[in-house]
Amino acid sequence: MKHIAIALAVAASSIECVANDNIMKTLDTRQQSIVTVAAFEARGDMDGLAGAIGNALDNGIDVSSLKEVFAQLYAYTGFPRSLNALGTLQSVIARRTERGIQDAPGRDASPLPADYDALSQGTQVQTRLCGGTPFTYAFDASEDYYLKAHLFGDIFARDILTFAEREMATIGALSALEGCAPQLKAHVSGARNMGVTDDQLHAIPAVPAAKVGAMESWRAAQAVADVFGEEFTQGRPVDNQIFPIGEPNTAYAKYFIGNSYLAPLLGQPLSMSNVTFEPRCRNNWHIHHRGGQILVCVGGTGWYQEWGKAPQLLHPGDVVNIPAEVKHWHGATADSWFQHIAIAVPAEGASNEWLEPVDDATYDALQDSSTTK
Repeated sequence: MKHIAIALAVAASSIECVANDNIMKTLDTRQQSIVTVAAFEARGDMDGLAGAIGNALDNGIDVSSLKEVFAQLYAYTGFPRSLNALGTLQSVIARRTERGIQDAPGRDASPLPADYDALSQGTQVQTRLCGGTPFTYAFDASEDYYLKAHLFGDIFARDILTFAEREMATIGALSALEGCAPQLKAHVSGARNMGVTDDQLHAIPAVPAAKVGAMESWRAAQAVADVFGEEFTQGRPVDNQIFPIGEPNTAYAKYFIGNSYLAPLLGQPLSMSNVTFEPRCRNNWHIHHRGGQILVCVGGTGWYQEWGKAPQLLHPGDVVNIPAEVKHWHGATADSWFQHIAIAVPAEGASNEWLEPVDDATYDALQDSSTTK
């Protein structure tokens, strides 16, 4: 969604400033554009891609380079997304031409020698990517051949993009795909062998943070941390966010541990708000007098617990009916942002009674118990 707030920026505006500063210091506008359009292509977000293409063209990247990014990505995201991206590029160029904007066409790839051996050259490129260790996918010889001869032989031989730029595009795309963490980590590692500097790799997650989305930034940051053996404590952001995060929940901050955000959706007679918790954030034990509350979980993972009862692990789609006069608390898990819609059940004279916090020892015991289930 267009209103998705970036996890880094939501947590603290100073982090966003540092991230953007890192981008400017280590990645030029061409490199930023390559990462950005690749991520939107992989997401299948053609509206977002159209805007990113326009920005890339405005920043001087040529049409041929954008075509090459999308041509390469078919090997990672499939022909449908690649063709859709090329169609979006064509539409953007047509609209810009109507407005009198003439974008630089770029150049064609240099012709290859008549005796070019795609399998041999591709094997060399793949071996370089893997740090000098030959890689063979023995389980499926045909897949191994396509990787070597076609992707790393035919496509990488096209000199419109450098090897470093191709790896940046791949990292951008894989950061937008769920379930590709091993491949993303492998390409972050391999990018170091293809000319991407360590500083540039550390800056790459800031590109989707500023231009694409929190989840893409989170995946990229996790892969970079894994490759460099660094501690990674950033909680998983809310994916496919539907409702706005809103503003910092300052009015109730004294009743929360950690940062929360509040976005009112409806007022009286039915009060309804979207509440977002950062990882480890939870509210105090509390009681709704006279009128109860309904929680509709819409993103991330969280906890709900009633006094004297076992905690419930919450996922998107779960609904919790909290009766009046029941002591309880709710909040995020340690490794994920969490969102729920809070609906106040109308009642005459309804009020909230805020009680003691959920201390760290009690909260951490919940995290330990969840890993054993």
